[in-house]
Amino acid sequence: MKIPLEDLFEDIIGKAQRGLKLSDDEVAAKAGLASSTLNHLRTGSGTRAEVDALARALELKAEPLWESFQRSWEPEPVNVDGLEQVNTDMLGFTVNTYLVWDPASRSGALFDAGIEPATLFAIRDRRDLKVESIFITHTHEDHVAALKEIAAKTSTRVFGPSRESVSGATPVQEGDHFEIGNLKVEARLTNGHSPGGISYVIEGLSVPVAVVGDSLFAGSMGGAPNAYSLALTNNREKLMTLPAGTVVCPGHGPMTTVGEEHQHNPFVGS
Repeated sequence: MKIPLEDLFEDIIGKAQRGLKLSDDEVAAKAGLASSTLNHLRTGSGTRAEVDALARALELKAEPLWESFQRSWEPEPVNVDGLEQVNTDMLGFTVNTYLVWDPASRSGALFDAGIEPATLFAIRDRRDLKVESIFITHTHEDHVAALKEIAAKTSTRVFGPSRESVSGATPVQEGDHFEIGNLKVEARLTNGHSPGGISYVIEGLSVPVAVVGDSLFAGSMGGAPNAYSLALTNNREKLMTLPAGTVVCPGHGPMTTVGEEHQHNPFVGS
């Protein structure tokens, strides 16, 4: 199933505007545009020069923002043995969860818990997996909605951010390390969207994998109106420094890679 981008042009500029705490009039003035032009851009009408001016005003990368305005880019499909994305309607949101497993031992882990338990168990049985751990990136309800039920029906260990309360979970901090069979997992603090958001970098599959919650999306990032600078810094320093082939597994929207985000993400592109 093709997963659409989480954010369109108007979402991207809205997140940047809220993060920078700029009114419409302030954005228009910084861009040297009329307020009416800003409104036209939001509805898909405008020129490259106007989009470039808006990018400068919002401190975004111009070329990726123009791609978003034109709706001309989406990431290449990702297919990695040992990784499955599950896209679920949960609490009015379309949210991603991920199953990651060691192909040799079949030991697996669930990342985030916004998934119908029956769907999880069907995938587990189809893949012949031993799901032994649940890792939570952050505690917004759409990412933990089924955690209690799944944990009650299994003997899985639960791990969650130390700065956010996850009942019964082992707290996870920056630099903690875990194993999924022969796979190695490193926790990185990527808060900003939420107070204690954790990304999990997994080594041992054919390519590195980073499960990032709502820190980073394909072509965008999670909203962080109260900690925008922190969120940007974390994404740039802790995720975008990973190898270009690293698969990025966001909480919403399609999977992508670090290399593609360098080229196509207005917030963090090179």
